[in-house]
Amino acid sequence: MVNISEKAVTENDSIKSIEFLRHDDIVIFNDDVLTTSCIQDSSIDLIVTSPPYNVDIHYSSHKDDVSYEEYLEFSRGWLERCNDWARDDGRLCLNIPLDKNKGGQQAVCADITGIAKEIGWKYHSTIVWNEGNVSRRTAWGSWMSASAPYVIAPVEVILVLYKENWKKNNGRKENDITRDEFMEWTNGVWTFNGQSKKGAGGHPAAFPIELPRRCIKLFSFVGDTVMDPFLGSGSTLIAANQNDRKGIGIEIDENYCRIAVERLNQESKIFQLDLFWKIVLKKPTQKEILMELFQNNPNLSVAHPEVVDWAVSEWLERTGKVFRDPDRGIRSLHAEGK
Repeated sequence: MVNISEKAVTENDSIKSIEFLRHDDIVIFNDDVLTTSCIQDSSIDLIVTSPPYNVDIHYSSHKDDVSYEEYLEFSRGWLERCNDWARDDGRLCLNIPLDKNKGGQQAVCADITGIAKEIGWKYHSTIVWNEGNVSRRTAWGSWMSASAPYVIAPVEVILVLYKENWKKNNGRKENDITRDEFMEWTNGVWTFNGQSKKGAGGHPAAFPIELPRRCIKLFSFVGDTVMDPFLGSGSTLIAANQNDRKGIGIEIDENYCRIAVERLNQESKIFQLDLFWKIVLKKPTQKEILMELFQNNPNLSVAHPEVVDWAVSEWLERTGKVFRDPDRGIRSLHAEGK
């Protein structure tokens, strides 16, 4: 396995501050795709991603119920960034809905395809992903009447775009796709199950590893650099790692970064155990904050008001978050005999 290309990742002190993980051929940045400066232009071979769908999914750090016009502007912004990052023969596999009816009927795939082409992406093809999940349907319109029925396709799509040249000229030009895989996957209808929340560490909208695995093996060479600007639970980097590609992920939510690291360890075993926990716990838990205080001040009473003040201010400084109930944390440590 080769190390991540230095040409793909910007190297400076500000980048180090948002670098959540760097391990051999994998880098994860805890940053915003619209404003990040961590990726070099013209350095990415393949982008595989699934952006927020704007269907009011409850993400931790993203508002998923803006107007459709705002959603399309957001899409334009990140598609422009990805176009800058892609090589001339770079490709983009974009998992999005075919259409949606929540908040009004919208041709999501058609609209985003149009925006991408305006930016400069060139269209190659559309793969239909049949999740085999019809149970999510809740809207029928006028029941058994021609008055106003809803027609909803229980599928998603993978929009395949490229920057300048469809034929790849960069990279090692080493393929790892089998004959059977090539025959099956060049058929533009893919059927496999979606990803459960439980299997994705609780992430509300993860795609299964099978989706990026197929895109990576069909549209990139061994050793290429694969990127996901909406990393989420880490499926793209897991597939990249398991198939001898370099991987870069950007994820705005720190907790999702942790989920991605944990899944990388579980699915790909890329860490020694001690290194894994060092990475996952590089920012302490609330209990660890309290333990640190008492270990450094062994004669301090748990009832001392400075305990709560210190824990709250220290947690805010280290994580940027509010320590909601330090008293409960203290009681919990006491109950555990700490």
